[in-house]
Amino acid sequence: MRVLVVGSGGREHALCKKINESSKVKELFVAPGNYGIKKEASCVDISVEDISSLVSFAKEKEIDLTIVGPEAPLALGIVDEFEKEGLKIFGPSKEAAKLESSKVFAKQVMEENDIPTARASEFTDSDEAKKFAASLVPPVAIKADGLCAGKGVVIAQSREEILQTVVGFMEEKEFGDASAKILIEEYLEGQEVSVLAFCDGENIIPMVSSQDHKPAYDGDRGPNTGGMGAYSPAPIFSDEDMDFTTKNVLKPTVKAMGEKGVPFKGILYAGLIMTEQGPKVLEFNVRFGDPEAQAVIPRLKTDLVDVMIAACNGKLDSITLDWDDRPAVCVVAASGGYPGSYTKGYEIKGIDDFDDSSDVMLFGAGVKDKEGVPVTAGGRVLGVTAMADTLADAQQKAYRRLGQIDFKDMHYRRDIGDKGVNL
Repeated sequence: MRVLVVGSGGREHALCKKINESSKVKELFVAPGNYGIKKEASCVDISVEDISSLVSFAKEKEIDLTIVGPEAPLALGIVDEFEKEGLKIFGPSKEAAKLESSKVFAKQVMEENDIPTARASEFTDSDEAKKFAASLVPPVAIKADGLCAGKGVVIAQSREEILQTVVGFMEEKEFGDASAKILIEEYLEGQEVSVLAFCDGENIIPMVSSQDHKPAYDGDRGPNTGGMGAYSPAPIFSDEDMDFTTKNVLKPTVKAMGEKGVPFKGILYAGLIMTEQGPKVLEFNVRFGDPEAQAVIPRLKTDLVDVMIAACNGKLDSITLDWDDRPAVCVVAASGGYPGSYTKGYEIKGIDDFDDSSDVMLFGAGVKDKEGVPVTAGGRVLGVTAMADTLADAQQKAYRRLGQIDFKDMHYRRDIGDKGVNL
């Protein structure tokens, strides 16, 4: 088979590494890829949003399966365009991707189907939003409706911050059209857990749990990022919680989408919060999380290509997932200043001599080649994932290897995994 992966981050690197384990794959491409991924696949200089060029490439190279990593091309309808040309592609349609591309749409699906979630109100008028916000007792969650690279959510801790956020989102257009419509919802207290599931439009297969770390700094302080690290499994999430989530979140969501005439195929990602009343949905995503993928995918022992083809063909009921029992910890190294402004182009030391093993892996993200030298090229630069018999040992392995990597202003959290280790 010839396989194409669309994307350029750590998630796509993890996908490529796992895909290469399949005996069915003879040639692997990634568009556009990055400096780290080139060890796993042939990088093709096509933007993830240049869908017509991606279609042309897939036809030219006779690609048998395309796998979409990031949310942007899904929201733009890459799956619809590929399928029009008779090309097999793993991911949801543009309409199904609204579960992530529109938080208002996702909230409506949840409310209509009694899926446990926070109470919320939507606004398109900033004056109405400010009036409503002034009546609330903080903290509250304020969410931009559209895609904001994981940064369109603010947990406002004061009335002043609530108003500042509303103004920033709706009047100053901090995220452009993505924040023209917002949700203001009750704040839910508890730890976050991510549960991803393979879907074929009818059947679902949940994956092992993981826990992301969105805030930039230790102790869950600072602004939200795309994710500073993750570990899997999340000890706080029991087998009973997984059964509850499958029955009350994943299955009803896929069923509801089917009843809307929008079968959901691909990855359904439920971002949960563990409240005193049980798991509740914070948000849906429609693809592998990043960095959750870097903690979950290495634990998968089943051929990933087999699973994705079964999902495309509506035959997930023939698949059983087999997992490595060892926990995994992924720590992200970011550019200083991220998620705000940061400088690119710093040389990265210690990655070219990185010898991946089954226990410790490096996944490139914001890394590019400058005359043969790896340099920083994004907010999240790379991630190190380690596996071990215990979560504490995996944590120590990841940080020990990350300590051998260096670039100017490198920043990373030093508490990834602590919640699970200290539980």
